[in-house]
Amino acid sequence: MSSLSVLVPVYNEQHLVAASLGRLGVLETSPHLERIQVVVVDDSSRDGSAAALHAFAAERGIALAPPPPPAPRSGGAVPAVELGRGRQGRTEWIFLRHERNGGKGAAIRTALERADGQYSVIHDADLEYHPVDILRMVDVFVTERADAVFGSRFAGGESRRVLFFRHELGNKLLTFLTNLVTNLNLTDMETCYKAVRTDLLRSIPIFSNDFRLEPELTIKLAKREARVFEVPIRYSGRTYQEGKKIDWRDGVRALGAILRFTFSDKIYVRDEPGLEMTRRLASAGRFTGWMADLIRPFLGSRLLEIGSGTGAITRRLVPRDLYVASEVDPLYLETLRNLTADRPYLEARYTDVTDLDSFPAVEGGFDSVVCLNVIEHLDDDVGALRNVRSVLSPGGRAVVLVPSGPWNFGTLDEALGHRRRYTEEGLREVASRAGLEVTTILRFNRLSSLPWWLNGRVLRRRAAGRLQIGAVDWLTPLVRRIDRFLPFPPLSLIAVMERRPDLDSRGP
Repeated sequence: MSSLSVLVPVYNEQHLVAASLGRLGVLETSPHLERIQVVVVDDSSRDGSAAALHAFAAERGIALAPPPPPAPRSGGAVPAVELGRGRQGRTEWIFLRHERNGGKGAAIRTALERADGQYSVIHDADLEYHPVDILRMVDVFVTERADAVFGSRFAGGESRRVLFFRHELGNKLLTFLTNLVTNLNLTDMETCYKAVRTDLLRSIPIFSNDFRLEPELTIKLAKREARVFEVPIRYSGRTYQEGKKIDWRDGVRALGAILRFTFSDKIYVRDEPGLEMTRRLASAGRFTGWMADLIRPFLGSRLLEIGSGTGAITRRLVPRDLYVASEVDPLYLETLRNLTADRPYLEARYTDVTDLDSFPAVEGGFDSVVCLNVIEHLDDDVGALRNVRSVLSPGGRAVVLVPSGPWNFGTLDEALGHRRRYTEEGLREVASRAGLEVTTILRFNRLSSLPWWLNGRVLRRRAAGRLQIGAVDWLTPLVRRIDRFLPFPPLSLIAVMERRPDLDSRGP
């Protein structure tokens, strides 16, 4: 059984809000929902919406406090006051009011702070959408392991009110442009009915306060590699005389939002410069492909990957007889689990390289362990490699990538959380102490050593820019052909280490 939070922004809907909220009663008929939470945020309405909400709550035995007087406009977060809450059947009602008008996005952020359902869906306070369609969206979460479900007005719903051809053209243009930058194939990006796993939605920073919210959320879900589904919904659009608020100016703003968020890396609420740079590097597809091509010849059919991130390398190395992708970060781990839905040989699980008890157990051991950009973050790199050796089969290989050259340690390394950079001799010594023998060392990415030194040692920067990483990715097809001939030290070392039976006595 699941739970659902319904986020309801309200602004100047005195004639419709009660009927719209009343329709939510249909959610109690869902066989999948044991609990429904409705969070209503009156965004400092100027009409009779507050009185309508008080009357609606009173009919359900919920006493609301009087709304606070409007606060003067100012910057920063919009203050919210809880007016009251109560329960009716399986549904909990929470009523809030903004002390000043903040816009739809601000109201949704306020509602999301109180949301505690497994899934959250946005429901406008008018009568354009019918909550009976939310039941179908919940079904998709249950049956398809979805991260997000959009209700599409243009995918063949049971019925829709025929209105505004030019408005539909605008919607389709904005959807097309969003699809172009996200590589999704949505039919209705501008739909109000967007349902998202609550923990995922809460982890995405939302900056838009108006209808720019729609492209922002869609683009960021795509960048988070969420499993997005669509279901057809009915739609009863209203005329401007009936109170419709969106107009052509919102379309122009949406175009600007698509451009802005296409080039934004702000897709996690909890973020650090090092993590942002790591994601930029992971998104460099040509560069990641080069790395995968270098290590692929050394890998077998039963593979454990340590520190998979969002699966950039994982996608390049599958399929295998058995592939375990692992992470310690719960948000990254959720992305990895999405990859397993259509790959029966792939497992995603929590594995801490410093804790042997967290490692997956495979009879006979893994014949390959991939550990890229991991051990340089650890105080005890020898202990981590001992744990890796423990899960290798006799003769199995660990492929370990580390940053090269202690002379090149700078602010970029500090931002990424590096404890050290390695020499070839030092890496061999660490492997030997862990009971592994280095059989091959590949000197990787010589061209980037000088830019790394310039940024981290001279300019003291803490992140490599998007343009710099984009340039590296664009040049990769050329660089990978000439890299071994360049007269520069490598930025990274890739060591192939074997577990040999005669070295087992060195282990723990």
